[in-house]
Amino acid sequence: MAEEKDEKKNADAVSDDVKDMPEGTEEAKEGTAEESAGTEEEKKASEKSGDEKAETRDKEDKDKKDKKSDEDGKSEKKKDKKEKKDKKDEKIAELTDRLQRLMAEFDNFRKRTEKEKSQMYDMGAGDVITKMLDIVDNFERGLKNADESDPFVEGMKKVYKQLTKTLDDLGVTAIEAEGKEFDPNLHNAVMHEENPDVGENIITAELQKGYMYKGTVIRHSMVKVAN
Repeated sequence: MAEEKDEKKNADAVSDDVKDMPEGTEEAKEGTAEESAGTEEEKKASEKSGDEKAETRDKEDKDKKDKKSDEDGKSEKKKDKKEKKDKKDEKIAELTDRLQRLMAEFDNFRKRTEKEKSQMYDMGAGDVITKMLDIVDNFERGLKNADESDPFVEGMKKVYKQLTKTLDDLGVTAIEAEGKEFDPNLHNAVMHEENPDVGENIITAELQKGYMYKGTVIRHSMVKVAN
């Protein structure tokens, strides 16, 4: 408002000056009026240009704010997505670990069960074989003094041979005794004798055969040992 008043006063002053000028200076008056009008137009154009620049700055500031807001929103979305992915990966890792533990436990259970089953089978087979060894002993005693020319003896020998082969296929082996050094893990000394012809602690006679089943003693040999 103050600027408009000043402009009006200046215009009035210019007008008064024009009025006071002589008639010979009409052209000068007109020139002065044109200059005044041009000055006002320049001021208005300058003000309009300033307003347009201000609007442009405001628009640019608004665009920057909107862009920053969009970037912040995208950043938040990426962050949320990453957090969700991290939680998903953690869950997958947890489930994978549990699965691996269960598989390991199951594998240990399977191995333990197979071992126990094998041990139970060996124990049962060992009991059966131990009882069959008495039959083998009776065959050996009967064949020891049998008449070789008797056809019945030939039949007994064939049955004895088949029986010992079956035991051998099952993993049953006889323990060596006579002439060997006494081993308490394999032999059972039931008799002792003084025998200068053999060394000390040497087995001089086998009274009953001993047997092993898959590397385990199922019956110790009953032996006579020299002192």
